[in-house]
Amino acid sequence: MVLYRLEGRAIWTVFNEKVLAGLGRDLPETRRLSEPGVALAMTALRRFAAVLDGVKPAYVFVAATAAVREAEDGPSFCDRVAAETGLRVRVLTGEEEALYAALGVVAGDPRAQGLAADMGGSSLELIRIGQGRPEAGVTLPLGPFSLADPRGFDADRLRAKIAERLKPVAARFSTQELHAVGGGWRSLAQLHMEISGYPLRIVHQYAMTAGDARDVARFVAQQSKASLDRLPGVSKRRAETLPYAALVLDGLIEALGVKSIVFSAWGLREGLLYETLDRDESPVDPLIAGCAALGARQGISPGLPVALEAWLSQVIAALPVSFGPERDPVLAAAACRLADLGARLHPDHRVDLVFDQVLRAPIPGQTHAERVWLACALNARYGGGAATPDAAAVERLLGEEARAGARAMGLALRLGCDLSGRSPQLLANAAVGVENGLLRLTAAPGYADVLLGEQTKRRAKALAEALGLKLEI
Repeated sequence: MVLYRLEGRAIWTVFNEKVLAGLGRDLPETRRLSEPGVALAMTALRRFAAVLDGVKPAYVFVAATAAVREAEDGPSFCDRVAAETGLRVRVLTGEEEALYAALGVVAGDPRAQGLAADMGGSSLELIRIGQGRPEAGVTLPLGPFSLADPRGFDADRLRAKIAERLKPVAARFSTQELHAVGGGWRSLAQLHMEISGYPLRIVHQYAMTAGDARDVARFVAQQSKASLDRLPGVSKRRAETLPYAALVLDGLIEALGVKSIVFSAWGLREGLLYETLDRDESPVDPLIAGCAALGARQGISPGLPVALEAWLSQVIAALPVSFGPERDPVLAAAACRLADLGARLHPDHRVDLVFDQVLRAPIPGQTHAERVWLACALNARYGGGAATPDAAAVERLLGEEARAGARAMGLALRLGCDLSGRSPQLLANAAVGVENGLLRLTAAPGYADVLLGEQTKRRAKALAEALGLKLEI
């Protein structure tokens, strides 16, 4: 069960509780739900219903997937859930499950292209994304419980079975980029982060090459149960299914010609939620929406971010290229919406706190490198030096030119905020422009004395030097 707080198109996970019941554990042999799994699920659902009754959320979505869909006693299980908890279960078809997983992936990363793959306990859903509304997907019996063999775990035998089940759809779903959804694959990503010493422990939009993914998948498939239980960041219940997740990922890379894998923390649940938001809210880039909500909550002036973005338009156009002409303006807009993030923080710790918040904020729609860019920009906005609070992450994930662009963006925000006292009305009486190798700062008649003082000159000088321009005031 996940509870979300909605702020327009921005969503925040405020409660998350998971019970791995294993409903589909016995499905291949009995065609029925696991009795211990049903008992565990009912206990969890009674608790979930009590929490929902207390919270009274605006929307409630209750969905069941492959195990309940395929079990002979699935309908009676849903009836029991309704009788004992009041929750009305919607049993998704395989095509619906694939569609909602794809909608969730795209909601979390609007630029996602290629193939979304969602692996649950009993099934694997594949669906193409990145070409408007996702195309029809397919569901396959490639979840851990569907692959379980009474003879025990045998990696070679499982590889053959996975290849056989993928063969009929391999040509249709071939792709260079795979977006992986599911707890088992998230555990693989976390394990790879640990092994490689990755500095930013955020699964969402964590990217791996196919070679790295196969290496970690094959490492997991070779481990004993005792070794899996000791793996960092892997729960004992997750360790049980992790080798199957590893082999399915390895099989997908082989069968579909995958070159890179991007892990998504967003999937079916967010797909269900965003279908409703699409009906009720105007579309907004999720990075802009999240930064606007976070900045507004901690900032002072609601009108400042948009005013800053307009005021700095020429400076933004002159920034060193970081991610390309389409992406850089989006990141600049996001940075403007975070410009007042530190307003309510202690000044002695503001730089560190703002940097950490921006780097690790649960805001979708940004790569890890873009997270670092925004954190560096806000570091400079609050007077932090070129040596940021997390040098390891910056050096590993951001190139030199992008670092320069982020720092210049932050210095531009600092100039605008300090010149105006964070007042959009005062900001409107000054202008900053870039032309012919000059950074030109001007004030409206009667405002030069109040806007263009010594502090403003220092801020403008720092920005001009960062952009390699001469300053004219």
